[in-house]
Amino acid sequence: MTRDALPVLDLADLDAGPEAAERFREALRTATHEVGFFHLRHHIDLAVIEELFDVARRFFVLPEEDKRAIEMTRSPHFRGWTRLDGELTQGQVDHREQIDVGTEREESGIVDPPYMRLDGPNQWPQALPELRTVVQAWIDRLEVLGHRLLAQWALALGAPADHFVPTFAPASILLKLVRYPGTADRSQGVGAHSDPGILTLLLIEPGKAGLQVQADDGWIDVPPTDDCFVVNIGELMEVATDGYLRATQHRVTAPPEGSQRLSIPFFFNPALDAPVPSVDLPPELAARTRGVTQDAANVIGSRYGENLLKARLRAHPDVAALHHADLVGREH
Repeated sequence: MTRDALPVLDLADLDAGPEAAERFREALRTATHEVGFFHLRHHIDLAVIEELFDVARRFFVLPEEDKRAIEMTRSPHFRGWTRLDGELTQGQVDHREQIDVGTEREESGIVDPPYMRLDGPNQWPQALPELRTVVQAWIDRLEVLGHRLLAQWALALGAPADHFVPTFAPASILLKLVRYPGTADRSQGVGAHSDPGILTLLLIEPGKAGLQVQADDGWIDVPPTDDCFVVNIGELMEVATDGYLRATQHRVTAPPEGSQRLSIPFFFNPALDAPVPSVDLPPELAARTRGVTQDAANVIGSRYGENLLKARLRAHPDVAALHHADLVGREH
Protein backbone atom coordinates (compact mmCIF):
# COMPACT_ATOMS: atom_id res chain seq x y z
CA MET A 1 0.00 0.00 0.00
CA THR A 2 1.13 3.53 -0.80
CA ARG A 3 -0.08 6.76 0.73
CA ASP A 4 -2.35 7.14 -2.30
CA ALA A 5 -3.97 3.76 -2.89
CA LEU A 6 -5.16 0.47 -1.43
CA PRO A 7 -4.29 -2.79 -3.19
CA VAL A 8 -6.70 -3.74 -5.99
CA LEU A 9 -7.73 -7.38 -6.38
CA ASP A 10 -9.81 -8.67 -9.29
CA LEU A 11 -12.49 -11.30 -8.66
CA ALA A 12 -12.11 -12.44 -12.28
CA ASP A 13 -8.74 -13.96 -11.37
CA LEU A 14 -10.55 -16.77 -9.56
CA ASP A 15 -11.95 -17.93 -12.92
CA ALA A 16 -8.74 -17.47 -14.90
CA GLY A 17 -6.99 -20.72 -14.03
CA PRO A 18 -5.04 -22.13 -11.07
CA GLU A 19 -2.07 -19.75 -11.30
CA ALA A 20 -4.25 -16.64 -11.39
CA ALA A 21 -6.35 -17.96 -8.50
CA GLU A 22 -3.21 -18.59 -6.44
CA ARG A 23 -1.99 -15.05 -7.16
CA PHE A 24 -5.36 -13.78 -5.96
CA ARG A 25 -5.03 -15.71 -2.68
CA GLU A 26 -1.49 -14.45 -2.13
CA ALA A 27 -2.61 -10.85 -2.72
CA LEU A 28 -5.62 -11.39 -0.45
CA ARG A 29 -3.43 -12.69 2.37
CA THR A 30 -0.86 -9.92 1.98
CA ALA A 31 -3.43 -7.12 1.82
CA THR A 32 -5.29 -8.23 4.93
CA HIS A 33 -2.11 -8.93 6.89
CA GLU A 34 -0.42 -5.65 6.04
CA VAL A 35 -3.38 -3.28 5.57
CA GLY A 36 -6.66 -4.93 6.53
CA PHE A 37 -8.30 -3.23 3.52
CA PHE A 38 -8.31 -3.59 -0.26
CA HIS A 39 -10.34 -2.77 -3.36
CA LEU A 40 -12.12 -5.72 -5.00
CA ARG A 41 -13.13 -5.41 -8.64
CA HIS A 42 -16.52 -7.13 -8.71
CA HIS A 43 -17.77 -7.11 -12.35
CA ILE A 44 -21.40 -6.59 -11.27
CA ASP A 45 -23.62 -5.09 -13.95
CA LEU A 46 -23.72 -1.31 -13.60
CA ALA A 47 -27.52 -1.33 -13.95
CA VAL A 48 -27.81 -3.42 -10.77
CA ILE A 49 -25.72 -0.92 -8.83
CA GLU A 50 -27.55 2.07 -10.23
CA GLU A 51 -30.87 0.52 -9.21
CA LEU A 52 -29.57 0.03 -5.67
CA PHE A 53 -28.41 3.63 -5.29
CA ASP A 54 -31.61 4.89 -6.90
CA VAL A 55 -33.83 3.13 -4.37
CA ALA A 56 -31.57 4.38 -1.57
CA ARG A 57 -31.97 7.98 -2.76
CA ARG A 58 -35.75 7.55 -2.94
CA PHE A 59 -35.80 6.24 0.60
CA PHE A 60 -33.90 9.18 2.02
CA VAL A 61 -36.20 11.75 0.36
CA LEU A 62 -39.35 10.15 1.81
CA PRO A 63 -41.34 12.39 4.15
CA GLU A 64 -39.98 12.18 7.67
CA GLU A 65 -43.24 10.69 8.94
CA ASP A 66 -42.71 7.67 6.63
CA LYS A 67 -39.21 7.15 7.95
CA ARG A 68 -40.24 7.67 11.56
CA ALA A 69 -42.80 4.89 11.14
CA ILE A 70 -39.85 2.47 10.94
CA GLU A 71 -37.47 4.26 13.31
CA MET A 72 -34.94 2.03 15.03
CA THR A 73 -36.31 2.99 18.44
CA ARG A 74 -39.32 0.80 17.55
CA SER A 75 -37.12 -2.31 17.18
CA PRO A 76 -35.46 -4.26 20.01
CA HIS A 77 -33.34 -5.85 17.26
CA PHE A 78 -31.74 -2.54 16.21
CA ARG A 79 -33.38 -2.62 12.77
CA GLY A 80 -34.84 0.31 10.87
CA TRP A 81 -34.19 4.02 10.28
CA THR A 82 -31.81 6.11 12.37
CA ARG A 83 -32.45 9.83 12.18
CA LEU A 84 -29.71 12.30 11.30
CA ASP A 85 -27.27 12.66 14.23
CA GLY A 86 -28.94 9.71 15.97
CA GLU A 87 -25.91 7.43 16.31
CA LEU A 88 -22.68 7.59 18.29
CA THR A 89 -19.14 6.36 17.70
CA GLN A 90 -16.76 6.54 20.65
CA GLY A 91 -19.29 8.76 22.37
CA GLN A 92 -19.35 11.36 19.57
CA VAL A 93 -22.29 12.07 17.28
CA ASP A 94 -22.09 10.70 13.73
CA HIS A 95 -23.48 13.13 11.16
CA ARG A 96 -25.44 10.70 9.03
CA GLU A 97 -28.81 8.98 8.68
CA GLN A 98 -29.32 5.36 7.70
CA ILE A 99 -31.53 2.31 7.56
CA ASP A 100 -30.31 -1.00 9.00
CA VAL A 101 -31.50 -4.31 7.54
CA GLY A 102 -30.45 -7.69 8.94
CA THR A 103 -31.09 -11.35 8.31
CA GLU A 104 -34.87 -11.75 8.46
CA ARG A 105 -35.87 -13.80 11.51
CA GLU A 106 -39.03 -14.48 13.48
CA GLU A 107 -39.37 -13.07 16.98
CA SER A 108 -37.67 -15.62 19.23
CA GLY A 109 -38.37 -14.22 22.70
CA ILE A 110 -34.83 -15.23 23.75
CA VAL A 111 -33.36 -12.85 26.31
CA ASP A 112 -30.31 -14.83 27.45
CA PRO A 113 -27.63 -14.85 26.25
CA PRO A 114 -28.44 -11.20 25.59
CA TYR A 115 -26.91 -11.10 22.11
CA MET A 116 -29.58 -13.50 20.83
CA ARG A 117 -32.04 -10.60 21.16
CA LEU A 118 -30.45 -9.13 18.04
CA ASP A 119 -32.17 -11.71 15.82
CA GLY A 120 -35.62 -10.69 14.63
CA PRO A 121 -37.66 -9.08 11.84
CA ASN A 122 -36.74 -6.03 9.80
CA GLN A 123 -38.75 -2.84 9.40
CA TRP A 124 -39.60 -1.84 5.83
CA PRO A 125 -41.15 1.45 4.63
CA GLN A 126 -44.71 1.01 3.39
CA ALA A 127 -44.27 4.07 1.18
CA LEU A 128 -41.45 2.39 -0.80
CA PRO A 129 -42.18 -1.36 -1.14
CA GLU A 130 -39.58 -1.82 -3.88
CA LEU A 131 -36.84 -1.08 -1.32
CA ARG A 132 -37.32 -4.55 0.17
CA THR A 133 -37.14 -6.27 -3.22
CA VAL A 134 -34.00 -4.47 -4.37
CA VAL A 135 -32.19 -4.74 -1.05
CA GLN A 136 -32.99 -8.44 -0.63
CA ALA A 137 -31.69 -9.19 -4.13
CA TRP A 138 -28.47 -7.35 -3.26
CA ILE A 139 -28.12 -9.27 0.00
CA ASP A 140 -28.58 -12.58 -1.82
CA ARG A 141 -25.93 -11.63 -4.38
CA LEU A 142 -23.38 -10.55 -1.78
CA GLU A 143 -23.98 -13.57 0.45
CA VAL A 144 -22.76 -15.77 -2.41
CA LEU A 145 -19.74 -13.51 -2.87
CA GLY A 146 -19.05 -13.54 0.88
CA HIS A 147 -18.90 -17.33 0.97
CA ARG A 148 -16.60 -17.36 -2.04
CA LEU A 149 -14.19 -14.91 -0.42
CA LEU A 150 -14.15 -16.83 2.86
CA ALA A 151 -13.14 -19.99 1.01
CA GLN A 152 -10.25 -18.12 -0.61
CA TRP A 153 -9.14 -16.69 2.74
CA ALA A 154 -9.18 -20.15 4.28
CA LEU A 155 -7.02 -21.56 1.49
CA ALA A 156 -4.67 -18.57 1.66
CA LEU A 157 -4.17 -19.23 5.38
CA GLY A 158 -3.42 -22.92 4.94
CA ALA A 159 -6.85 -24.23 5.97
CA PRO A 160 -9.44 -26.24 3.98
CA ALA A 161 -11.74 -24.16 1.79
CA ASP A 162 -14.75 -24.99 3.99
CA HIS A 163 -13.04 -24.01 7.26
CA PHE A 164 -15.49 -21.20 8.07
CA VAL A 165 -18.64 -22.81 6.65
CA PRO A 166 -20.06 -24.38 9.87
CA THR A 167 -19.83 -21.01 11.63
CA PHE A 168 -22.03 -19.46 8.93
CA ALA A 169 -24.91 -21.93 9.26
CA PRO A 170 -26.79 -19.67 9.21
CA ALA A 171 -24.96 -16.43 8.44
CA SER A 172 -25.73 -13.18 10.24
CA ILE A 173 -26.04 -10.43 7.67
CA LEU A 174 -26.34 -6.71 8.23
CA LEU A 175 -26.75 -4.14 5.47
CA LYS A 176 -26.96 -0.38 5.83
CA LEU A 177 -28.06 2.31 3.42
CA VAL A 178 -26.23 5.41 4.65
CA ARG A 179 -26.56 9.09 3.74
CA TYR A 180 -23.90 11.58 4.79
CA PRO A 181 -25.17 15.15 4.25
CA GLY A 182 -22.66 17.91 3.63
CA THR A 183 -21.82 20.24 6.48
CA ALA A 184 -19.65 23.28 7.03
CA ASP A 185 -18.95 22.89 10.73
CA ARG A 186 -18.83 19.17 11.53
CA SER A 187 -16.20 16.73 10.31
CA GLN A 188 -17.32 13.34 11.73
CA GLY A 189 -19.47 11.41 9.30
CA VAL A 190 -18.74 8.31 11.35
CA GLY A 191 -15.97 8.14 13.93
CA ALA A 192 -12.97 5.84 14.04
CA HIS A 193 -13.87 2.20 14.66
CA SER A 194 -13.15 -1.37 13.62
CA ASP A 195 -15.93 -3.72 12.52
CA PRO A 196 -17.07 -6.38 15.02
CA GLY A 197 -17.35 -9.36 12.70
CA ILE A 198 -15.56 -11.15 9.86
CA LEU A 199 -16.01 -9.40 6.51
CA THR A 200 -17.29 -6.07 5.19
CA LEU A 201 -18.05 -5.28 1.54
CA LEU A 202 -18.56 -1.54 1.08
CA LEU A 203 -20.15 0.03 -1.99
CA ILE A 204 -19.49 3.77 -2.28
CA GLU A 205 -21.42 6.18 -4.47
CA PRO A 206 -19.26 6.89 -7.55
CA GLY A 207 -16.99 9.88 -7.18
CA LYS A 208 -17.56 10.34 -3.44
CA ALA A 209 -14.52 10.50 -1.15
CA GLY A 210 -14.46 10.62 2.64
CA LEU A 211 -13.39 7.14 3.77
CA GLN A 212 -10.08 7.08 5.65
CA VAL A 213 -8.07 4.09 6.89
CA GLN A 214 -5.64 4.27 9.78
CA ALA A 215 -1.97 3.59 9.12
CA ASP A 216 1.07 3.74 11.39
CA ASP A 217 1.73 7.35 10.45
CA GLY A 218 -1.81 8.71 10.27
CA TRP A 219 -4.93 8.44 8.13
CA ILE A 220 -4.97 7.39 4.49
CA ASP A 221 -7.68 8.71 2.15
CA VAL A 222 -9.51 6.00 0.22
CA PRO A 223 -11.16 7.49 -2.86
CA PRO A 224 -13.76 5.30 -4.54
CA THR A 225 -12.53 3.11 -7.38
CA ASP A 226 -14.91 2.37 -10.24
CA ASP A 227 -16.44 -1.12 -10.31
CA CYS A 228 -14.92 -2.00 -6.94
CA PHE A 229 -15.95 -2.75 -3.40
CA VAL A 230 -13.82 -1.54 -0.54
CA VAL A 231 -13.27 -4.71 1.50
CA ASN A 232 -12.06 -4.98 5.08
CA ILE A 233 -11.87 -7.62 7.76
CA GLY A 234 -13.34 -7.32 11.24
CA GLU A 235 -12.36 -8.19 14.78
CA LEU A 236 -13.38 -11.86 14.52
CA MET A 237 -10.92 -12.50 11.69
CA GLU A 238 -8.24 -11.05 13.96
CA VAL A 239 -9.34 -13.50 16.67
CA ALA A 240 -9.37 -16.44 14.24
CA THR A 241 -5.77 -15.77 13.18
CA ASP A 242 -4.32 -14.63 16.53
CA GLY A 243 -3.67 -11.23 15.03
CA TYR A 244 -1.99 -12.39 11.81
CA LEU A 245 -4.84 -10.52 10.14
CA ARG A 246 -5.69 -7.24 11.83
CA ALA A 247 -9.01 -5.36 12.02
CA THR A 248 -8.03 -1.85 10.97
CA GLN A 249 -9.59 1.34 12.31
CA HIS A 250 -11.39 3.49 9.76
CA ARG A 251 -13.66 6.53 9.67
CA VAL A 252 -15.64 8.76 7.30
CA THR A 253 -15.40 12.52 7.10
CA ALA A 254 -18.57 14.43 6.23
CA PRO A 255 -18.78 15.74 2.66
CA PRO A 256 -18.66 19.47 1.85
CA GLU A 257 -21.68 21.67 2.46
CA GLY A 258 -24.20 21.51 -0.36
CA SER A 259 -23.43 17.87 -1.25
CA GLN A 260 -24.14 14.40 0.09
CA ARG A 261 -22.52 10.99 0.04
CA LEU A 262 -24.26 7.60 -0.08
CA SER A 263 -22.64 4.35 0.92
CA ILE A 264 -23.94 0.79 1.28
CA PRO A 265 -21.90 -1.45 3.61
CA PHE A 266 -22.65 -5.17 3.73
CA PHE A 267 -21.45 -7.04 6.82
CA PHE A 268 -21.10 -10.81 6.37
CA ASN A 269 -20.76 -12.63 9.66
CA PRO A 270 -21.27 -15.94 11.50
CA ALA A 271 -24.34 -16.97 13.46
CA LEU A 272 -24.65 -14.86 16.62
CA ASP A 273 -23.83 -17.75 18.97
CA ALA A 274 -21.15 -19.52 16.91
CA PRO A 275 -17.57 -19.27 18.24
CA VAL A 276 -15.22 -18.28 15.45
CA PRO A 277 -13.03 -21.24 14.43
CA SER A 278 -9.35 -20.44 14.90
CA VAL A 279 -7.06 -21.14 11.95
CA ASP A 280 -4.08 -23.44 12.45
CA LEU A 281 -1.62 -21.30 10.52
CA PRO A 282 1.43 -22.77 8.76
CA PRO A 283 4.66 -22.11 10.69
CA GLU A 284 5.82 -19.34 8.36
CA LEU A 285 2.58 -17.42 8.97
CA ALA A 286 2.27 -18.30 12.65
CA ALA A 287 5.67 -16.71 13.21
CA ARG A 288 4.19 -13.37 12.11
CA THR A 289 1.13 -13.33 14.36
CA ARG A 290 0.74 -10.31 16.64
CA GLY A 291 -1.89 -11.47 19.10
CA VAL A 292 -5.40 -10.07 19.39
CA THR A 293 -5.64 -6.33 20.08
CA GLN A 294 -5.96 -5.69 23.80
CA ASP A 295 -8.08 -2.68 24.71
CA ALA A 296 -9.93 -2.48 28.02
CA ALA A 297 -12.50 -0.18 26.40
CA ASN A 298 -13.17 -2.63 23.57
CA VAL A 299 -12.73 -6.24 24.66
CA ILE A 300 -13.01 -8.50 21.62
CA GLY A 301 -15.08 -11.64 22.14
CA SER A 302 -14.91 -14.91 20.23
CA ARG A 303 -18.60 -14.85 19.22
CA TYR A 304 -20.07 -12.43 16.73
CA GLY A 305 -23.11 -11.83 18.93
CA GLU A 306 -20.92 -10.62 21.80
CA ASN A 307 -19.12 -8.12 19.61
CA LEU A 308 -22.22 -6.93 17.77
CA LEU A 309 -24.25 -6.38 20.93
CA LYS A 310 -21.42 -4.37 22.47
CA ALA A 311 -21.29 -2.16 19.37
CA ARG A 312 -25.07 -1.73 19.17
CA LEU A 313 -25.49 -0.70 22.80
CA ARG A 314 -22.81 1.95 22.41
CA ALA A 315 -23.97 3.28 19.06
CA HIS A 316 -27.70 3.44 19.85
CA PRO A 317 -28.16 4.26 23.56
CA ASP A 318 -31.75 5.36 22.93
CA VAL A 319 -32.68 1.89 21.61
CA ALA A 320 -30.77 0.27 24.46
CA ALA A 321 -32.61 2.32 27.08
CA LEU A 322 -36.02 1.60 25.57
CA HIS A 323 -35.65 -2.14 24.97
CA HIS A 324 -32.64 -3.38 26.93
CA ALA A 325 -32.49 -1.38 30.13
CA ASP A 326 -31.03 -4.41 31.94
CA LEU A 327 -27.98 -4.26 29.65
CA VAL A 328 -27.24 -0.55 29.86
CA GLY A 329 -23.77 -0.06 31.29
CA ARG A 330 -22.62 -3.56 30.26
CA GLU A 331 -21.31 -2.63 26.81
CA HIS A 332 -17.67 -3.23 27.72
